[in-house]
Amino acid sequence: MSNNKKRSCATQEGENKMAMLTVVEAINAALHKAMSADKNIVVLGEDVGIDGGVFRVTDGLFKKFGKERVMDTPLAEAAIVGTSIGMAMAGLRPVCEIQFSGFAYQAFYQVEQHLARMRNRSQGSFTCPVVMRLPYGGGIRALEHHSESREAYYAHTPGVVVVMPSSPTTAKGLLLSAVKYPDPVIYMEPKRMYRSMREEVPDNVDVPIGKAFVEQKGDAVTLISYGASMMEARQAARQVKGVELIDLRTISPFDRETILASVRKTGRCVITHEANVSFGVGAEIAALLADKAIDSLRAPVRRVCGYDTPFPAFKIEDHYIPTTQRIVDALNEVISY
Repeated sequence: MSNNKKRSCATQEGENKMAMLTVVEAINAALHKAMSADKNIVVLGEDVGIDGGVFRVTDGLFKKFGKERVMDTPLAEAAIVGTSIGMAMAGLRPVCEIQFSGFAYQAFYQVEQHLARMRNRSQGSFTCPVVMRLPYGGGIRALEHHSESREAYYAHTPGVVVVMPSSPTTAKGLLLSAVKYPDPVIYMEPKRMYRSMREEVPDNVDVPIGKAFVEQKGDAVTLISYGASMMEARQAARQVKGVELIDLRTISPFDRETILASVRKTGRCVITHEANVSFGVGAEIAALLADKAIDSLRAPVRRVCGYDTPFPAFKIEDHYIPTTQRIVDALNEVISY
């Protein structure tokens, strides 16, 4: 075999290699891969450098890329995001971490007033390709402000993209897409999934932003979810015959075409997410169906979500997070309507 053919075979094998990864490991692998390919990508946040992050997501980056590209910051969320905006306007591609999404309120002024508006404000002269990593959600027995699911805040903010992975593969693929995206991406990580599952993840995985995925085909009812709630949605879909399961993946802008095509086929829809029910992503999807698919609906749209209360103390958080049984009951209800 010639040297050229040997190199060709080696390249093909390298492109197709798989690794068994958790969500944490998949995000870490995506950061290693992206930073190796693009020297303009930098990582910053509280304890992301020497300690490798509170969840060990950035483990090994400091040793490999050094202090100029992996930066420990003060405990100052507004400064972390504000600094990232300046870096992005100067030509870098920052990936900033907020340790818990409940701490990001301190930085929301920077997000709403600057990060989301810079392209429009400057008439395209400046962009802010910042990836803002936010570990979100409950289920880990944490304290107050550690368990919120506030994706609707960011989805309601024009100028930012919001993505939420639901598996190791989507975690890696969405992050690799996010670091190449020309505008700000809010990357919300389901922390109760960090180490709850492991799967084979390709080295080169492509998960496009703005595209939902039909994970299971069916003709009786459409079940839509995303992020951590996909765990319960998957279990429910296995228990009820005829469920078409959609993983939304991108919250804003969400994939209207895939949702409408599915619901026009099944005539029924259940939406489940961990965030509280009112004014949430599920409400926006229900409004879309009322506007564009009303003639196809054969039952009311049902939402199985968190309650309209602050996320509770850890002793009762299992009663707040939508359970598989609540989703199964909703599916059976709309099927038999």
